[in-house]
Amino acid sequence: MMNWFASQAKGRFKCLISHAGGYDQNSGYGATEELWFPEWEFHGPPWSNPELYRRLSPGTYAAEFGKYKTPTLVIHGEQDFRVPYTEGLMMFTALQRQGVPSKLLLFPDEGHWILKPQNSELWYKTFLDWLATYLK
Repeated sequence: MMNWFASQAKGRFKCLISHAGGYDQNSGYGATEELWFPEWEFHGPPWSNPELYRRLSPGTYAAEFGKYKTPTLVIHGEQDFRVPYTEGLMMFTALQRQGVPSKLLLFPDEGHWILKPQNSELWYKTFLDWLATYLK
């Protein structure tokens, strides 16, 4: 949802934090281990409803240069099979290429949830530091 906010908000928020967020619904469909959710939300696979997948993908709006304005922390686990980490990389790349203040926190040894104690500690520290920077 945060990636969607970033693509639509036009600076409405002081900052965002995207944890395991989707960026391209079409590519996400082909890479997830959980097909029930996209097929229910988008009324079938991408080839049966391509316009809906396109319209509801945050990445669709990256082409509108300057649409992304909100500083965004992107967090992802490389072992996330629900929302593949490439979705986070795509979001981060779009932010960086548009000059939006952004940071990528990637956990090679975590999945959808960050569960290992030292990783969880880093997750919370980075999360709170991001908020402290932008919510002064």
